[in-house]
Amino acid sequence: MNKKIFVLAAIMILASVFAVSAQDATVPANGEATVAENTEKPAEAQSPWKYFAAAIAVGVACIGGGLAVGKIGSAAMGAMSENASLSGKALPFVGLAEGICLWGFLVGLLIIIL
Repeated sequence: MNKKIFVLAAIMILASVFAVSAQDATVPANGEATVAENTEKPAEAQSPWKYFAAAIAVGVACIGGGLAVGKIGSAAMGAMSENASLSGKALPFVGLAEGICLWGFLVGLLIIIL
C-alpha cells in the first residue's frame, strides 16, 4: 500500500489518543495541570472511549468512502468518455459509495448520544 496512507493513519490515531487523554485536564491560574472532578455525571457518561470509538467509526467510513468514490468515479468518467449513455448507470454507484460516509457518521452520532 501507499506509505502516505499509513503515515496519515498514524497521525490521526496519535491525535485522537492525545485528544482523548487531554480531555479532562484543566489548567488553573497557577499553571499546574489538574484533573477536573465532575460528580454530576455518572462514570459511564465521562468515559472518553465513546468519543474515540465514534472518531474511529467516522474516520474509517470516510476514508473507505473516499477511496471507493475515487475508484468508482474515475471508472465512471472513463466509461462515459467512450459512451455518454452510461452516465445514468454509472453515477448511482458513486452515490452508493458516498453513502458509506453517511452511515459512518450516523454510527458515530449514535455512539455519542447513547
